[in-house]
Amino acid sequence: MHIGIDLGTATVLVFVKGKGIVIREPSVVAMDKKTKSLRAVGEEARQMLGKTHENIVTVRPLRDGVIADFNATEKMLKYFIKKAAGHRLLFLKPTVIICVPAQVTGVESRAVQEAAYSAGAKKVHLIQEPMAAAIGAGLDVDEALGNMVVDIGGGTTDVAVISLGGIVVGESIRVAGNKMDEALVRYMRKTYNLLIGERTAEDLKFKFGTMKPQDKDEGLEVRGRDLVDGLPKTIILMPEEIDDALSEPINSIISTVKSVLEKTPPELAADIVDKGIIMTGGGSLLRELDKKISRAIGIPVRIADDPVSCVAVGTGKALHRFF
Repeated sequence: MHIGIDLGTATVLVFVKGKGIVIREPSVVAMDKKTKSLRAVGEEARQMLGKTHENIVTVRPLRDGVIADFNATEKMLKYFIKKAAGHRLLFLKPTVIICVPAQVTGVESRAVQEAAYSAGAKKVHLIQEPMAAAIGAGLDVDEALGNMVVDIGGGTTDVAVISLGGIVVGESIRVAGNKMDEALVRYMRKTYNLLIGERTAEDLKFKFGTMKPQDKDEGLEVRGRDLVDGLPKTIILMPEEIDDALSEPINSIISTVKSVLEKTPPELAADIVDKGIIMTGGGSLLRELDKKISRAIGIPVRIADDPVSCVAVGTGKALHRFF
């Protein structure tokens, strides 16, 4: 049995060879503090964020694209592998291929492999996220042409130029969806003295991402705790305010795209000017982000079909390529 896993900071997607994507759940684990046992994983655990009592802790075991809590990651992987494999896990251990950021260190790579082996995998292979994203977006990564991918996930943004089946130039920064959530929390605190939680910030980002250009005069309702009197409070946040709040992480992503382009060999750069840049990952769905990047670099930018699934689909196609 062969399983591909997009082990994201925000979301885990699991691809089973012959079936496609079978699991798509948040990378959240709820554990009992006393017994260290698992209480919930995925969406059920996400619903507990900020709502647990002292005996239950909810954690995101991955931070900035790498393992922050090995024990929780192992339990989460074991849960998802068992859920994907079902009763077949009793008879054979699966071969697993897992995505990692482009510039992951050797220590971080080994941590991912060890967690997968501990979770029940027979063999573990790693694939770089921008390569998986490019394959999942339908690009021909083996041709002698330059393809540029900007993959904005939950913990990292990977920018890479791919040609002849390899990454020619690439950079990975730990600025992505989570940093956008943190930026929104800071903005609400600084501007409105309103304390909002991680889940509220994430929901606000998603709602903003789905707004249409014609909705520019419509505000979004935000609920939190007033830091002055400590009471619950609701405010209406306008789209331009969210743009302002997210300007710092977005500018970091644009700077990374420019940096990779500056290091790209001229022949490949010419291909990218002709073909444009493709964006993948959940962060690419942020309202008008593709237009902002395009204006900043003067190159067409398009969002892949189903960008959230690109890395997982690419991992699945890599299963077919390698096994």
